[in-house]
Amino acid sequence: MEHIIDGFPEVGVEYMQPTEFFDFDQNSVRTFASQAVQDAPDAKEKVIKLFYAVRDTIRYDPYSISLEPEPYKASNVLAAKRGYCLPKANLLIACARSVGVPAGIGLSNVYNHLCTERLRRMMGGRELFLHHGYAVMHIENRWVKAAPAFNIELCNKFDVLPTEFDGESDALFQPYDAKGRQHMEYEANHGIWSDFPLDRVATDFSDYYPSSVYDADARAAIDAKIESEKMSFEDEKPLA
Repeated sequence: MEHIIDGFPEVGVEYMQPTEFFDFDQNSVRTFASQAVQDAPDAKEKVIKLFYAVRDTIRYDPYSISLEPEPYKASNVLAAKRGYCLPKANLLIACARSVGVPAGIGLSNVYNHLCTERLRRMMGGRELFLHHGYAVMHIENRWVKAAPAFNIELCNKFDVLPTEFDGESDALFQPYDAKGRQHMEYEANHGIWSDFPLDRVATDFSDYYPSSVYDADARAAIDAKIESEKMSFEDEKPLA
């Protein structure tokens, strides 16, 4: 697995082949990608269609974080129809590779200034999100970053400006929401990998976060304390 800390990688087979996590050798992933691109005439249009297919058909779910490999495999993300930024990026990368577009994964730390109360409690009060993930794709002789994390329904409910992608410019989280409030702030860039670096992510998550972020039983214990709220992530309100 190749890791480029600064800049962008050279286009090579490592960014085009199926892997454990970018498993477009699975029929479900190839079919999803093929149906999404339909009659797109070129690589740019194909990737644009793939971005919106992943963004809006896979529900964003920050309570699905895990240290196990299975939830990060593109085929499993597709089957689950939900995931947070890393699994959704993995699916977009797998789909891009399946239609011949070289792709890798980029990781950055971000501050979410509109984090909900429930999510902040799961995070033990921490405001920094480690390893926000996005696809890095080689389109028309240049690398472009795209984060398909927040589905459009979620954006509408939270007054979040949706991330739009034109196949030419980077499509990352918006710094402000639709009401002009500070939203996402990129804190650190960790580079680009040719495959999903689960060991790095799992180690950093377990070192930094309380277990309620990545362990289902620990999450359930937190939820038991706020059971009266009985709401899904989409129904919560961001903190002022």
